[in-house]
Amino acid sequence: MLVFPVPSIFTFRARERARNRIARMKTLANFTSPAKVVAGTTATAELRAVKTPLRWYAYLAAFLAAALLSTEAGFLARQGQDVVKNWLGSHSVAARATQQAATALVSTPQPRTTDRDLEAISHLAPQQQAERLLGLAIEQPDLALSLIRRNLASWRGHLEDSERLFHLVLDALNSDDPRVRVAAVEIDLTANHLGQSRASVEKLERQIESGSEARFMALWRLGSLGNRGVEPAEAFRTLKLYACSRNQALRFWAVEGLAMLGNHAAIDALLDILAHDPAPQIRERAANGLSKSGLLTGEQRLAAVPELLNLLDDDSLDEATQNLVGATLEAITGRSFGKNAGAWRDWWAHHNSREKPSSGRPGHSLA
Repeated sequence: MLVFPVPSIFTFRARERARNRIARMKTLANFTSPAKVVAGTTATAELRAVKTPLRWYAYLAAFLAAALLSTEAGFLARQGQDVVKNWLGSHSVAARATQQAATALVSTPQPRTTDRDLEAISHLAPQQQAERLLGLAIEQPDLALSLIRRNLASWRGHLEDSERLFHLVLDALNSDDPRVRVAAVEIDLTANHLGQSRASVEKLERQIESGSEARFMALWRLGSLGNRGVEPAEAFRTLKLYACSRNQALRFWAVEGLAMLGNHAAIDALLDILAHDPAPQIRERAANGLSKSGLLTGEQRLAAVPELLNLLDDDSLDEATQNLVGATLEAITGRSFGKNAGAWRDWWAHHNSREKPSSGRPGHSLA
């Protein structure tokens, strides 16, 4: 399985911990190394007496350091895989009925939040307020979203892009409620000090051009910022450019950014990527962006149906891609016609006109 770079907040901190611990191990090894001795038989005997155990200590320290590094690397790998698994699983076009049924069997009702709970949250520090309210929004959106909207301005400059907060953002992006997704985006942008300004776009573009690991999440956040009305045309230009990169990881995150941008230009780009990107993983992410993930509205997703029907008739597409097109249509419409283009076209022709996409371009809000 292809593993894509994950947010640097995980890798940098864990690597730093590993380096610090290994440095302490090396210090221990150096501390137990033989000291300088005076010339002579007694000194030589003393050196021989201590040489073996000191060398053993040095080897032991080196072994422990290597073991620690291996353990830390394993932790990093597991942590990174968990994040990528969570991300890749967000509204996958693959059928998940079995998983959802199993989850329903073991889930237990969550206690309802009381006014006393909300009062307690209001006295927390901004970071804890944001985390608690975003977690609450996933379960009880009507109760939490108004509080998030009310507090966003006061949180600016006081939030940190912590590991816990980022995991909550990922969870919220799995919500079927578009308002919860928007709340997650707004909080994530605030935690990364990205305001409603051209300067924030320029900051992200510098990160994208830097060549560092920060560029991957910067592509995603550039789409989020564009969706919030900040330089959407510039965001699309940059994302479209990197969606054509030879670097597959860059293409992956550019596709995620396009899904977050969520405008008609992004839809056209995602359709093109679904049909023509050489990597099956990238084509699947484009399908997810069109059907379930990201910030496209329901009407915008329906607007992609005619072109998806054209792709279903495209004999130049391989079987795997046509299967993906069919799955995308099913995810958007809730209908199950597989790759039967005739059945799809017949359904679309008789589709209730009030369910067809309007000419407007509505977007999501926290309201």
